[in-house]
Amino acid sequence: MEVRILRVFVKNMRGEPLMPTTNRKARILLKEKKATIYCYEPFTIQLKYATGEATQEVNLGIDLGSKNIGIAITTEDTVLAKGEIELRDDVSKLIKARSILRRSRRCRKTRYRRSKFKYNTKRYYNVKKGKWIKKKIVFESPRPEGWLPPSIQSRINNTFNWIDKFKNLLPNPKLSIEVGKFDVAKMIDPSINGEDYQKGNAYGFYNTRYYVFARDNYTCQICKKKGGILQTHHIIERKNGGSDRAENLATVHKDCHEDFHQGKIKHKFTKPKLYKEPVFMNIIRLRIYKKYPYANITYGNITTVDRKTLGLPKTHYNDAIAITGIKNIKENPDTVFKIKQFRKKKRSLHEATARKGRKEPNTTQKRNEKNTKYQKGFYLNDKVKVFGKVGFISGFCNSGCYVKDISDNYITIPDKKYKQVSFKHLEFISHNNNWQFISHL
Repeated sequence: MEVRILRVFVKNMRGEPLMPTTNRKARILLKEKKATIYCYEPFTIQLKYATGEATQEVNLGIDLGSKNIGIAITTEDTVLAKGEIELRDDVSKLIKARSILRRSRRCRKTRYRRSKFKYNTKRYYNVKKGKWIKKKIVFESPRPEGWLPPSIQSRINNTFNWIDKFKNLLPNPKLSIEVGKFDVAKMIDPSINGEDYQKGNAYGFYNTRYYVFARDNYTCQICKKKGGILQTHHIIERKNGGSDRAENLATVHKDCHEDFHQGKIKHKFTKPKLYKEPVFMNIIRLRIYKKYPYANITYGNITTVDRKTLGLPKTHYNDAIAITGIKNIKENPDTVFKIKQFRKKKRSLHEATARKGRKEPNTTQKRNEKNTKYQKGFYLNDKVKVFGKVGFISGFCNSGCYVKDISDNYITIPDKKYKQVSFKHLEFISHNNNWQFISHL
């Protein structure tokens, strides 16, 4: 049995979470004025009357990634909600561009901005020695202990914010988080402990297998192409003394693997490079242990086996379903929510074009309006409906605005090539902050 719609979150009169309810029951409660809307995204209602507060065991699964986060909420055999969160990944690039522009501005006759470097030099004339001397001046670092680059700190803060938000919508959820593709500790000590003995002799093999895939960037080492069915190839065959360790394995396509062993193609494998996991995942893993010490920590090699056992295709939210530990699925909604971070403001203090040759002083000169926030009652990132599609306003122009869907595709007038959409075609839905939220089938 499959349900089409995601469940609605419920809070009691005191603001404490109850079990999520069906869309139909929530609509009846609102119509009879027995409940009020507590939050729109994700949709949550609050009851106006006292009720029984019996709850079931609820599982919250989080599939962490540097850009995409998978979220799933399950009970014993039911998937209540599932979806993905997409974080911004352009912060580092924008900060680097700002740094370059600021550095170039220091070379021009503009306002002075002291460098952030720890050391600087000052040139002065020593009368006794009769020569110019360069003296090193040490500046104390303005960065506090535990400082992280803004690009990483932003993603960590947003990740924790959404985990806490969904956790506070559920009654005592069991939290499970995937913090990497494989367990690095098991690469050093492959011995299996506890319940792992019950999962078969080949269960630990997946840890090494997906380490090799990640190290080779999921690329066949023979044809140098991605995609397709991947396998691991022993560089030195086992009959010749080769081991099953990662340094003796390479990623190959299934067809390339068969052709290589049949002698149809020849290839010389080089010594594989060491895999370095993305910096973000290494940093957030340590902070996950500290912030959620009670959470069940798992890895991608285990998630993959569980997801395939459930018969689910590879997506972030399906990985999250497997992370919750559900063994049998009777109800699984077709509706998937997606949350995406939006860059709403554009800073213009570091523009490359210098304002020179102006008659009016720079203190009173008005900058070019490159970041129009609102126009004719519409604001940036407003959720609107246009030509039967739901999208978000990404910018304004003289004749109207630009509308994009949550997949970053422009919604345009049918049979027209230009991207502008007139305000008369827009149907307002809601104002948004820096996040876009949509649920679709």
